[in-house]
Amino acid sequence: MGRLTVLVLRVVLAAVLLGSLALQTLLVPLLARDLAGAGPEVAALRTPVVVIVVLGIATVEVCAVSVWRLLTMVRRGTVFSPAAFRWVDVVIGAIAAAALLTWSLGVVLAPGEAVAPGVVLLVGGVGLLIAGIALIVLVQRMLLVQAVARDTEASTLRAELDEVI
Repeated sequence: MGRLTVLVLRVVLAAVLLGSLALQTLLVPLLARDLAGAGPEVAALRTPVVVIVVLGIATVEVCAVSVWRLLTMVRRGTVFSPAAFRWVDVVIGAIAAAALLTWSLGVVLAPGEAVAPGVVLLVGGVGLLIAGIALIVLVQRMLLVQAVARDTEASTLRAELDEVI
């Protein structure tokens, strides 16, 4: 991966982190205030919705920090090592948590007349999409495992060849 690509990805990750912090400090309190003043049926949803939104933003932040760490490993040339598995596992866990949070939001919104049933179905579909992304990253983790095994095997064969020569 080239230096420019790593730099661009870091700029994007920094923007994501700054944006998520802005969401947590500025927009989440506004959301809580709007839900409190929206009527008794919607006001009952206030606490669970705000908690789910804050936790969802946290999953994005965890992914961004983990990818930043993986980029550091790429820059150092150590990404094809078992140490990278931990960060990939964190990303998979955060994405899976985001899917569960999305489905939880659908469960919270489902009862009553506050939200149309189509919206709840749409939220469930988004949760399914997020779970699919977690599965894609899991497949990429398996590819990383294979690459690390091949790299270790190549190093061993290189060392044996050096001894022969």
